[in-house]
Amino acid sequence: MKISENWLRTWVNPAIDSDTLSDQLTMLGLEVDDMEPAAKPFTGVVIGEVLTVEQHPDADRLRVTTINIGSGEPLQIVCGAPNVRVGMKAPVATIGAVLPGDFKIKKGKLRGVESQGMLCGASEIDLEDKIDGLLELPADAPIGVNIREYLELDDHVIDISITPNRGDCFSIRGVAREIGVINQLPVTAPEIKEVAATIADEKKVIVDTEGCPRYLGRVIKNVNTKAPTPEWMERALARSGIRQHSILVDITNYVLIELGQPLHAFDGGKVQGAVHVRQATAAEKLTLLNEQEVELSEDVMVIADDEKALAIAGIMGGLSSSVTDETTEIFLESAFFAPLHIAGRARRFGLHTDASQRYERGVDFELPLVAMNRASQLISELAGGEFGPITVAEKTEFLPKREAIALKQAQVDQLLGYKVESAFITDALTRLGCDVTVQAEGEWSVVPPSHRYDMAIYQDLIEEVARIHGYDNIQMSLPVIDVQLAKYQDQFELAELRQTLVTLGYQEAISFSFADAKLEKQLNANVQPLALANPISSDLAVMRSTLLSSLIPCVQYNINRQQGRVRFFELGLRFDYQNAESIKDLKQIPTLAMIAVGPKTAESWHGKPQAMDFFDLKGEVEEILAAGRVKVEYVRSERSWLHPGQSAEILIKGKSVGYLGRLHPSLENDLDLGTTWVVEVDQLTLLQNYVSNFTELSRFPSVRRDIALLINDNISVREIEQLIKKTGGELLDSTWLFDVYTGQGVEEGKRSLAFALLWQHPTRTLEDAEIKTGMDNILQVLETTYQATLRAS
Repeated sequence: MKISENWLRTWVNPAIDSDTLSDQLTMLGLEVDDMEPAAKPFTGVVIGEVLTVEQHPDADRLRVTTINIGSGEPLQIVCGAPNVRVGMKAPVATIGAVLPGDFKIKKGKLRGVESQGMLCGASEIDLEDKIDGLLELPADAPIGVNIREYLELDDHVIDISITPNRGDCFSIRGVAREIGVINQLPVTAPEIKEVAATIADEKKVIVDTEGCPRYLGRVIKNVNTKAPTPEWMERALARSGIRQHSILVDITNYVLIELGQPLHAFDGGKVQGAVHVRQATAAEKLTLLNEQEVELSEDVMVIADDEKALAIAGIMGGLSSSVTDETTEIFLESAFFAPLHIAGRARRFGLHTDASQRYERGVDFELPLVAMNRASQLISELAGGEFGPITVAEKTEFLPKREAIALKQAQVDQLLGYKVESAFITDALTRLGCDVTVQAEGEWSVVPPSHRYDMAIYQDLIEEVARIHGYDNIQMSLPVIDVQLAKYQDQFELAELRQTLVTLGYQEAISFSFADAKLEKQLNANVQPLALANPISSDLAVMRSTLLSSLIPCVQYNINRQQGRVRFFELGLRFDYQNAESIKDLKQIPTLAMIAVGPKTAESWHGKPQAMDFFDLKGEVEEILAAGRVKVEYVRSERSWLHPGQSAEILIKGKSVGYLGRLHPSLENDLDLGTTWVVEVDQLTLLQNYVSNFTELSRFPSVRRDIALLINDNISVREIEQLIKKTGGELLDSTWLFDVYTGQGVEEGKRSLAFALLWQHPTRTLEDAEIKTGMDNILQVLETTYQATLRAS
């Protein structure tokens, strides 16, 4: 929100400079993003009056003028502005003046005629040019006065970032309250005079929704909608980032910035019958002021007449009832709309208005009458008119309740960690507008003011005490903590997991949890993506069921920019909604995903790049699992988006926790990718607690025996290894595959698998007979189960 410092100081004017004021606002929680001067520095420019205008003797487009600047003899100035005329007042840069851009004014001659200064247009003094020519000042502008003083150009525009919980600060009034509290100064609001009704005309107001507990309206006739906006109002609005429109719009905008209450003026002649505040009907349509036609739903609140909707309540008015230059009668609206009935509706239609911004955060429900009177006062002074009585429609049972909050000194001391005097607590909360009752020594009953929706529990009050006391005044003290050591649990931390992945050459990607519905379908044709009601963009329209739908676009982006080797990982949520009957059944699953494209290693002088294969990927997964001390098994994967012969499911105790492998070639082709390797695994399985159990190492020698089996090639190595381990018993320490052979000497449909078997006893040396018995048992079981035979050497 942008506001004028000068405007703010008319409400409260502490004896501090602009920088200190900015620091105070930031420390109050109203962070100042920027503070810019209203105009760049310049000197020597005063208000002058044109006394005479004569044609230049040697130039058709130049005029020779004499200018009264209130001191000395009138100045002779040659001017080429088309709007210069006798009697007008304009800025005059005198000899020695320095304009923005370090442009110095000197005595000179133009086509042989002496010129003793320069008449200025708006751009010469760093203002916006609205006409081609000189900046015309009002007739009552005092001659000789410095233009910076007259136009308040030593002002600053303060850009404040308002947090969502402080909707009360979206106005000069709200910010002034804060400055007044911190500096212990009174806030001087402008005098608001009630405009008495001079006519009996009024419109009946019918409120049919609990979303509008308070609605005020007023009929104003014979308004001069063509009246000019005064320069002081136009200047204040411009420095708040609002362009000048027409007198009625400018007045409602001025009251919005000044008090924080959105107002809206309807063309009274276009409102048929009574004014209704109601919920829209399904598929009801409305053309807004920006000429956008929207289709409404039943959860959208509208302002309507007896025939049709006129505006979306709290967001934007409709075109059909808008005020024009021909309007002579208006119906002025000032209302309180409940935040929950406004929140999210503007974004649904792609809108973001000053009104919706304030109503979503909460507007003071006691403010509508004050704002109505202020707007009526300004309309009466600037545009005239005949005023009807103020119509008030209320549903007081739906107004926000200001419940008393109990606060104790002990709570303040415990939460802040230092002592704040009880007198300061009482004074600070009172200056914040709270109704404070001292119940006993160190105990208060506090009723928050109507504009502070963020005060609901005693912790909120303590936060306010700390804020007003000053974060710089927080005392340093060591906390007293009763420490009890928890039972030690060795755990693979998320940081270690990230470090392991980075060491493997992967870079972390951080993406949205939303994905492209088309890509989701390409990865899994059976998935039914859960669509977002208000997506950021068309390619982020559904909740992702796999992290690959976020990583694949990242890879495509890099490949399209000549990156031939890409390695990404992401730690994030995927969403399982296949069996979800409602949003409550939606499962959020923390997941690790990896994706790799390109050669196994980066190009180097000491070897040619080698293509990455399944076992390279499996090796990287094994390193991650080993770092987390996770033991898994693998089986062939049947997932449709993976290569049927180069992919595997990752199992823990027979349950799949993820997969690894290559994308299906047809999918790679559709996505314009080369060979692409992917991994997706349940993150929590990698981060489980584990306890290291040490087993004493055997001091006795081990014995290795190797066997080469001829076996059907449709039998997985995993099944064979499990059977060997089960049959070998306790004496078989370990077994592993060390050779695979197919080709000459091995019949079609079979392959040769060579396993190493390591035998060892923990307390004695094994006998040859024991080992022979174990080997014979294994061979017999393999032959019986899989018809395996020993391969002749």
